[in-house]
Amino acid sequence: MNVTEVINLLKDKADAKHHAGMLRFAVDNKKALGVKIPEVRKLARLIKKDHDLAQQLWDTDIHEARILASMIDDPTQVTPEQIDTWTKDFKTWDVCDQVCGNLFDRTPYAVEKALEYSAYEEEFIKRAGFVLMAEMAVHDKKADDLVFIQFFPIIEREAWDDRNFVKKAVNWALRQIGKRNKTLLPLAIQCAERILLQDSKAAKWIAADALKELSKP
Repeated sequence: MNVTEVINLLKDKADAKHHAGMLRFAVDNKKALGVKIPEVRKLARLIKKDHDLAQQLWDTDIHEARILASMIDDPTQVTPEQIDTWTKDFKTWDVCDQVCGNLFDRTPYAVEKALEYSAYEEEFIKRAGFVLMAEMAVHDKKADDLVFIQFFPIIEREAWDDRNFVKKAVNWALRQIGKRNKTLLPLAIQCAERILLQDSKAAKWIAADALKELSKP
């Protein structure tokens, strides 16, 4: 299957109502066709892994084509340069989250990029850093607890950022790390309690929301 055939299949699945509804979820739909994620996933299962096709789909700059690219790309062939290039292209939170959760968190560079991107000024690059932390906590079953312990100071350091897409990702990372196991849970709670003391509205929201979930029996 070539890139033109794939785009035509995506266009066949386009839904005008879904396209309009993307705006309600703060997703810019200018480059979107209006294809629902379950339909994109069905197409990904049909195509299977194809690194070259993934690159071509990304280069189309079509919203759903980029999400599909993250589903069919082969993480063993992804380079740090590709991660940087794609991350700089993030323009919406959903493409950021899909790419990080479908692909980047499965590469050997996930930890390195999470630490690097968490210090960026650009909103979606910074979000990517914390989404990687959250997605690794869910998907990387073999990772040592020390991988996640090193994220706590970063989460604390950046909890001041009140931009919606950043603070929600910081909160997500904290919650997912805390829910990973019984060793990380008390450490995440302690981290949240320290964040709660920060003189920042964003920090207080991040901490209070995380504590509400992490303190449940």
